[in-house]
Amino acid sequence: MKQSGWRKPTPGLGVAAQFAQAGEQISASKSKAFVAVKRVGAHIGLKAGDMMLLDTLGAFTQAQDWEEGRRPIVWASNAYLMDQTGFSLSALKRHSRRLAEAGVIAFKDSPNGKRWGRRDADGVIIEAYGFDLAPLSARVEEFEQLYMELRAERELCQRLKRQITVSRRMIRAQIDAALSGGYSGPWTQLTNLFEELLSKLPRRPTASDALQQLLAWFRALQARVERTIFEETEVIEAVDNFTIIKSETPEKTHKMNPTEVIFEPDILITNKLKPVISSRLDKEKMADAVINTMGDYKTEMVKEDWAAKTHKLRATSLDLPTVMQACPEFASWAQDMAGYLKDWSDVHRVAGQLRPMIGISEHAWHVAQDQLGKQVATAALVLVFEKHCTGEVVSPGGYLRGMVEKAGAGELHLERSFYGRLNGPAS
Repeated sequence: MKQSGWRKPTPGLGVAAQFAQAGEQISASKSKAFVAVKRVGAHIGLKAGDMMLLDTLGAFTQAQDWEEGRRPIVWASNAYLMDQTGFSLSALKRHSRRLAEAGVIAFKDSPNGKRWGRRDADGVIIEAYGFDLAPLSARVEEFEQLYMELRAERELCQRLKRQITVSRRMIRAQIDAALSGGYSGPWTQLTNLFEELLSKLPRRPTASDALQQLLAWFRALQARVERTIFEETEVIEAVDNFTIIKSETPEKTHKMNPTEVIFEPDILITNKLKPVISSRLDKEKMADAVINTMGDYKTEMVKEDWAAKTHKLRATSLDLPTVMQACPEFASWAQDMAGYLKDWSDVHRVAGQLRPMIGISEHAWHVAQDQLGKQVATAALVLVFEKHCTGEVVSPGGYLRGMVEKAGAGELHLERSFYGRLNGPAS
């Protein structure tokens, strides 16, 4: 549409005029058009004052103005619009200009620059000059698509922020546990790297690309911290096992407690377990040394006894909703990490991811799964995590080993623990 000579044309006004012509060929309800533009207004550069003026202009239109072949044109005077919005004349011109440059309204100017219009007996606009809202009709689908994209981006950013929070908390917990446990390692360097990443956390809305890069950095640091802890745990466990073997000589086998020895995490009594290889000690040889001190016959008895006791345990049915209700802390963390948990496989996967956060080694986790079964071990880890979060358990790794030992003695009753947490304060 050609601009009149008194208003200086700009590319934005030209585009708005094209949208107005296209909008005349489209039928879109006023409510649908306004909902669409309000959802994306901030993204396309509109401010609160712009939206207030747009609402005021929209109030002058009637339903038939938005039908195909017609254009919703408003010819209200500046004085009336200033009275309705509270704007000064300069503010009114500024907001209307921004709406036009954004392609939301167009100016349909009369030859003398005056706004005026008239309707027939049915209320249909016959001729009018003023603010043309037809661009809204032309851009309804565009704005709706843009809103879907913005919503998807917002949800992605929220998910990435949750994942960053989970990783950040796990790194903090792991470093604190390593320092309090006296683990050797480059903890000063790792702490400095962690603090540097924390300083990069955005304080304003950030695009998903930047958040994905930040999450990758946090996860890389988390993997490095876990690897450092795991390597140190290998050394500590190997030294502990070597001490047991060295002290329990064949002459003193009558003082040994076979049950205690056989359930040490690094003593192999079945070929199902994958031994943790240490660069300092050969653990398979150490395990053989312990078995030799007990005798092959006694070892086989322990194996058979353990298999019989765990068979009943593995058959135990644990209700997933009950477990989640009894452990709200775990459920909250799991939801942040994975969203909806539909079955035990999902819980097992999340439990494995949360395991390092409370200081349980990968080897101890494998032992628990091998001896208790995947589902029961998962439920046990959920319970340990919950109790650690509530301050009931100080040493999660030791507590999990104790549960494995109780299972071997037929004294582990997880159902009682979960129902007990639902029925009253944890004991």
